[in-house]
Amino acid sequence: MRFTVRRTAAVAAAGAALLVLSACGQSAVESSGAAGGESGTVVFAAVPSEESTSLQQSYQSVISLLEKETGQKVRFQNATDYAAVIEGMRAGQIDIAGFGPFSYVLAKNQDAGITPVAALVDEKGDEPGYQSYAITVNDSPITDLAGFAGQTVCFVDPNSTSGYLYPTAGLIEAGVNPATGVTPVFAGGHDASALAVASGQCAAGFAYDSIVDTQLIESGQLKPGLLRTVWKSETIAGSPVAVASDVEPQLRQKIADAFTQKANVDYLTANGFCASADTCEVGEEGGWGYVTVDDAFYNGVRRVCDITKAESCTSLG
Repeated sequence: MRFTVRRTAAVAAAGAALLVLSACGQSAVESSGAAGGESGTVVFAAVPSEESTSLQQSYQSVISLLEKETGQKVRFQNATDYAAVIEGMRAGQIDIAGFGPFSYVLAKNQDAGITPVAALVDEKGDEPGYQSYAITVNDSPITDLAGFAGQTVCFVDPNSTSGYLYPTAGLIEAGVNPATGVTPVFAGGHDASALAVASGQCAAGFAYDSIVDTQLIESGQLKPGLLRTVWKSETIAGSPVAVASDVEPQLRQKIADAFTQKANVDYLTANGFCASADTCEVGEEGGWGYVTVDDAFYNGVRRVCDITKAESCTSLG
């Protein structure tokens, strides 16, 4: 089965975000004119959901497709965190970015011209979306979110959609204050959060669905049956690819069309961008391909922001 991209959004102050962006490399700065297509280069940034040294390889078929469809060279940027990506888009240094749902809403708040064009789906015909899980070890006495009260609880980070925002809304609705009713620990990644619960560092925690159900088990990092899910969020809108506000309209349309019409296993395999459907990688977790989304699709994230009144809903840190 293929799994969609679900990334964490690392917390960072705006100043730190700019430092991180600078650390991304001179290439991002050099291609700042790419948004208008003048330099012949566009910058595509993404943030890994886990420790990864091969993120560009996962996107290579899509990168090759974008280069063919737009006539531009695509420079891929393995970014450190979403705060840097948001700042990079605002500064004209990043043209295309893979966001988490929450980080997209933050980006849109910062720059209304940022446009979501597509989101990855597991299988052809699917709707882009996933769930946040609340987890404990299998023999824990905790059976629901109310049982998290007074416990050490692992979150991902304060800017994570499924690793913090939806979990805090769930805790509030269960009568638990996520700030004072638990001892919060920010693990920094969905994999780290789940593994911290498995090892007993946290009594309970949160991570997105496929990290718990399959990814850590298939990688051998988590023993099957060790973790138990005691709560599942509503479906969260899938992580979007968005285009910067200063990308000129004709190029923006070419990018959108490439993602929604051709960036899928069927087309990429049939047209030589992938050797076979079995080995074709589309995005970090190897989904089937991309489908069209719009800004209204992320209103559920905004609703959860209204519930939580989270400070991170209006700022980068």
